Amino acid sequence: MKHFTKDWYDEMQVSGFLALHESEEDWEEELEYYRKEGENLRELNLRNLDDMRKNLLRYLPDTFLPYIHDGTLVTEYPTPELRMLVNRWERDYERRMEELNDRYRQHFESIKAELPPAAVELAENGLHDAVVLSVERPSEGQLVLTLDCSGGFHYFTDVRLTFEGVTYSNVPADFKGAWWLYDEIYKMDGGFELHTLFDTPMTETVIRARDVKIEPLKLPLLRRLQKWYRRR
Repeated sequence: MKHFTKDWYDEMQVSGFLALHESEEDWEEELEYYRKEGENLRELNLRNLDDMRKNLLRYLPDTFLPYIHDGTLVTEYPTPELRMLVNRWERDYERRMEELNDRYRQHFESIKAELPPAAVELAENGLHDAVVLSVERPSEGQLVLTLDCSGGFHYFTDVRLTFEGVTYSNVPADFKGAWWLYDEIYKMDGGFELHTLFDTPMTETVIRARDVKIEPLKLPLLRRLQKWYRRR
């Protein structure tokens, strides 16, 4: 990955973690809600803080250190000083992310006409939140990924991606259950290079291929009914 890397993803999680309550009333209401559920919101938040501590210390400036070390980043309604620090960092973060997105979008538009049509479709439709069902290599130079896209933003069914003319791939053979997060595509002589960031496990993969075939698959009736009931 050159743009949407694991580091980029980790910093995005920090940004999400810093979401502050809009008002003290909202904070008190959430405390009360968890109390009624038999939970202590402050203790839950502290456990989440411990999970995020490494990335918070990595991506946030030293001015955040007192709030991280004493836990008040998540255990109290934010002071005006903390809110100012968070807002300042978020503005800088959003600016940097917009610039990164613009750079990648400009890159993609500059190579789009030179990519195979199916590779363009793959890049434009996106497979965010697709889940890997299987990885197959039926022949030399061929790689087949079958994905469950029912929870994604396109296709909404199982999809088979058949990469042809594969010259390199580091996709693990045992990759079932991995979540497709973000991808980026690059032109190369005779084809394209697809970089993908997966979660569970967090993995960056690369596939170099001549072309790709995208086949939406009809879900078996039982699986379709199961998904329909889960969404009710």
